[in-house]
Amino acid sequence: MPNQTSQPIIIIRKKSGHGGGHHGGAWKVAYADFVTAMLSLFIVLWLLSSSEQVQKAVGGYFSDPTGRGKDVGNGLKGSGSESLSIRKDDMNQLKEKLEQAIKDSTSLQKIKEHVVFTVTGEGLRVELLEGEASTFFQSGNSHPTDFGKELLKKLAEEIGKLPNRVTMEGHTDSRPYNGDGEYSNWELSADRANAARRWMQENGMRDDQVTQVRGFADQSLRDPAHPNDGTNRRVTLVIMYQAAKPQAPPPGAPEAKPAGTPQGLSQKPGASPPAGSTTNPPPKPSPVPAKH
Repeated sequence: MPNQTSQPIIIIRKKSGHGGGHHGGAWKVAYADFVTAMLSLFIVLWLLSSSEQVQKAVGGYFSDPTGRGKDVGNGLKGSGSESLSIRKDDMNQLKEKLEQAIKDSTSLQKIKEHVVFTVTGEGLRVELLEGEASTFFQSGNSHPTDFGKELLKKLAEEIGKLPNRVTMEGHTDSRPYNGDGEYSNWELSADRANAARRWMQENGMRDDQVTQVRGFADQSLRDPAHPNDGTNRRVTLVIMYQAAKPQAPPPGAPEAKPAGTPQGLSQKPGASPPAGSTTNPPPKPSPVPAKH
């Protein structure tokens, strides 16, 4: 047999890899930027569809993140809307909030037309109208009915969350009170307002929140054309406006000078008045006659 030359065996190994090699973590940064941009877009869209109150709250946070300078720019204090500080601009919002609280109560649906909310120059006036039948108080006395207790409790829970002061008023119609001659519509109106105050303070309203309890008898009729009408018998809550805090003058502002003193001049005791002043000179002493 002819001699056969052995051929070497050649093994070729190919390394498999990505087309461009290792990319690193650059894609993670790009993805994070994309997610951040989308989140920002959703926040902007949410703000555009939110109420003006929410927009002011967000804007107030960025201008004062600590929340110490002012009430977050819109009357909101603390966390959430449960601690609203009600001023004139926010009174309509409180009115809607209280109306909704009554609508949400199934048992109060029958008497919701007897509760009237009115924004006045004094504050939010909440009137509990009696009508021909005794709705909120028992006939002829100051004891609240079951409807009256439930409604007053509902109002107390909401008003107790506010820093605003409250005034309680009691009113009657012009019918004379039938009973002891020493007890009249004056006492009845004051006692009903005081009974409402006592019940509300036991069910959510702070003890220091009521500043006045007034009894008007029939001297402030709701329907003067019909003085004996039942709607004149009512108890009224007035949620007073929250007074704005006086702002301190900015740093470097000139101090206010007392009236009558020219700007930039200080008047020392015993000093002569400045030129051009209209201050009258002191009267000269009259000469003492010589003794003869």
